[in-house]
Amino acid sequence: MIDLIHLSTSVLLGLFAGSLLTEGAVLVPYWRRMDPAEFFRLHHTMGPNLFRYFAPLTVIAVMSGMLGALVALGTSWLWNITAGICVATLAIFFIYFKDANQSFADKSLAEADLADELRRWASWHWFRTALIILAFAISVLANANS
Repeated sequence: MIDLIHLSTSVLLGLFAGSLLTEGAVLVPYWRRMDPAEFFRLHHTMGPNLFRYFAPLTVIAVMSGMLGALVALGTSWLWNITAGICVATLAIFFIYFKDANQSFADKSLAEADLADELRRWASWHWFRTALIILAFAISVLANANS
């Protein structure tokens, strides 16, 4: 049962990492090339759709990472590192993305400031993506060592 939990955690982290990579490599460059008025217009539908995808995936991946550490308690410090990285990734949402995404949704950001904000958004996104890739890699290593 413990092996199944750990394998599932790695799969979920891989899915999350791949989703973040896709968003960063495909969607973010597209957004950055868009006219600000068009970005805000499309964000009305695009933002909620992305949230409906990423919110459950993020929560499930983070909870899975924590469960992986809990069931490995005392047997593998690699799962503790994985869980810590997952929690840090979730914290980043509240540190930056929650307010930034809301500024896109309610158009409280001036069109002239959108390019700079999307640059910041992309930087935070790639940091979060790197963390999840690291968590995924450590979980795979932990599975290989069990």
